[in-house]
Formats: sequence, structure tokens, C-alpha cells
Amino acid sequence: MATKTRTKWSARKIVKTSLFSALVIIILIHAVHALTLDRIVVYREISFSSPNIPAEMDGYLIAFVTDIHLESGRRLRAVVDELNERQVDLLLLGGDFTFGSDDLTPVMELLSQIITTDGSFGVEGNHDHYEILFPAMKAHGITPLSNSGVYIRESFYLAGVEDLWNRNPDVAEAIAGAGTNSFVLLLAHNPDVSMTQDTTGVDLILSGHTHGGQLNFFGRWSIGLDSGIISDYGTRFRSGWAESRDGTPVYVCQGVGDYYPRVFARPEVTLITLLHG
Repeated sequence: MATKTRTKWSARKIVKTSLFSALVIIILIHAVHALTLDRIVVYREISFSSPNIPAEMDGYLIAFVTDIHLESGRRLRAVVDELNERQVDLLLLGGDFTFGSDDLTPVMELLSQIITTDGSFGVEGNHDHYEILFPAMKAHGITPLSNSGVYIRESFYLAGVEDLWNRNPDVAEAIAGAGTNSFVLLLAHNPDVSMTQDTTGVDLILSGHTHGGQLNFFGRWSIGLDSGIISDYGTRFRSGWAESRDGTPVYVCQGVGDYYPRVFARPEVTLITLLHG
């Protein structure tokens, strides 16, 4: 009888030890990922083809930088240097330039050093105060888009909307100036906009906001997204390619900011090559 009892307790001890060891390993995996890969910016290269893209723009390179949330500026300084080496044609900024700070000078000074062929344009994010942001952008040669748009080149129309949480984004107003056969690219900080408004007049939407889920369990379950805190559509807009309610392609960048902890959500700068066809 004593032998059976000891065997029973030994089995329980083995199970408990195994579970504890597994938990420690899981925590270590996530901690190591957060302290290594999740601190290294990935330059995600994607391509987008459309018959509306002018033939002369085949190979046109766009850099999309969003959710900077500048603190130290060390990471953004490296991004500036990298993008200048790549010689991008257009710089697009997806909002959330700082976090709880009205001092935009450091981030704008760095962004203004990125050399492009056709300029730099951006929209506000939920952490931005547009009354402060837009003058700072203009002072550094960056054009703000606020339910408005502009032709970058003939047949290439760029539009941007206000932030969904703070103001009143209006896709129809933003793209009102675009011609019927133009290639229309829309900037919307929060990708949820694409589920609440008509996007049939848009060819491509670029968004940020979700930080790649920010805190992910093995890169799959996100605390913020699965709980509905960050987006009303769960993990639909975690990162990468998705679709709007109308089937318009949406690309969601994970953002480059370093103020918040990242777990299985690497900081990202997106490089989009446009292709005619």
C-alpha cells in the first residue's frame, strides 16, 4: 500500500514539475523574442500591381512609416539612414508620431531628412493632436492629409482621412478629387475605417494602429486584438494584407515605435513597389 501511495505522489510530482518547466520555457521564449527580434526593425518589401498604375510608374518605391511613438529617436535615426540608402520615391506617414507629448520637433526634424523624389505626406493618429501636428508637419516640408487628397503624379492620387477615434474620417470627401481611372491610394491610421465606409473608389489602403497585435502569444493570440481593445474586428487587421468590407486591399504595417513592449510583433517599415499590370 505504501509503495502505491509513493508511486501516486511521484507521478503527481512529475506532472507538476513538467508543467512548471513548460511554463518557464514558454515565458523564456517570449522574453527572449521581446528582447531580441522584437527590437530589430524589419524592412518589409511588398509589391502591389494594378492596371490603374501608370506604366511609367512601374517600379515606383513607396516607404510607409507609422506608429513612431518617438522616445529616444535612436531607432528612427537608423530608419532615416536606411531609407536614404534605398532612394525611395515617396514617403507616407501613418500617424501616432509621439505618445502623450506635444513636442514634435525631434521626430519632424528626423523625418524631414528622408530624401524622396515626390515628397512626404501623412495623416494623424489617435495619439496626435492635429492642431499641433499639422503646423509642425508643414514647417518641416511634410504635407498633412485630412479628409483630402492630392495628385502626386498624373493618374496617381493620394488621399488621407482623419483619425477614427478622435475626429470624423470621410473617405468619400478624401477621394472626391480623384479621376475615374486614376490609381487611388488611401492613408487611414485606423484600418477599422475600411469596414465602416465605402472604399470601392480606392485601389489600396495603408494603415497602422494595431502594432502587429503588440503582445502576442506565440504570434497568434493578441491580448489587445482578441479582447477588442485596439480594433472592433479582432485580429482581422493584426498586420499584413487584409481586405475592407468592399474587398479593397488593405495593408497594415506593424509600426516602428519602441515606447511600448512588443512580443512576437517586430517593428516594421513597409516598402511598397508599385507595378503596372
